[in-house]
Amino acid sequence: MESRASMAPTPGALPYYVAFSQLLGLTVVAMTGAWLGLYRGGIAWESALQFNVHPLCMVIGLVFLQGDALLVYRVFRNEAKRTTKVLHGLLHVFAFIIALVGLVAVFDYHRKNGYADLYSLHSWCGILVFVLYFLQWLVGFSFFLFPGASFSLRSRYRPQHVFFGATIFLLSVGTALLGLKEALLFKLGTKYSTFEPEGVLANILGLLLAGFGVVVLYVLTRAEWKRPPQAEEQALSMDFKTLTEGDSPGSQ
Repeated sequence: MESRASMAPTPGALPYYVAFSQLLGLTVVAMTGAWLGLYRGGIAWESALQFNVHPLCMVIGLVFLQGDALLVYRVFRNEAKRTTKVLHGLLHVFAFIIALVGLVAVFDYHRKNGYADLYSLHSWCGILVFVLYFLQWLVGFSFFLFPGASFSLRSRYRPQHVFFGATIFLLSVGTALLGLKEALLFKLGTKYSTFEPEGVLANILGLLLAGFGVVVLYVLTRAEWKRPPQAEEQALSMDFKTLTEGDSPGSQ
């Protein structure tokens, strides 16, 4: 009874928004695969279809999995904080690895076919997002999972970590939209304006990408949906502060 009483209640609308975000995210992944299969010949590594690995991996990694990693602290409200941290970090690791495969695929494809690299706005934004994402994970691991950072340092950095996490996610969605538009213009050219079926499907995919990003950011920015600190976590935090800074709970 006591453990149930200490559990934080889940806001009534939160599960519906989270479920809606997952429906949008899975639809985006499925539609990306359908677009590549129906109009781009499918996916293969050792062929001209290697390029198609890139958009699929980026959508799965830097959009869907990154969005889910950000939602971890809204979904798992009563689990141990350490468990939630590890799940948050692991999802980001999986997202990074999948995105790395997509990045290798496009550079390898360009090298094999003699195409130029890093000349478009999409490629510049993509490299920026990838580097920022890696740095965000590295610094987050150092501060929140590695036991070296002090309590006050973690507290000061946490708002920046949250802000840059949401910003990088937003940049990832925007970069995916840029890449989608670029791919359509390269292949369809002036036919894009004649409502070609591929263009219509890709436009719908773009709207779903934007919708997923908006729903995830909405869930993240609702202050009343934040994961509330549990009593034992607050006690552990005070113990950690005492160990790392020599302060006692009563000295504040």
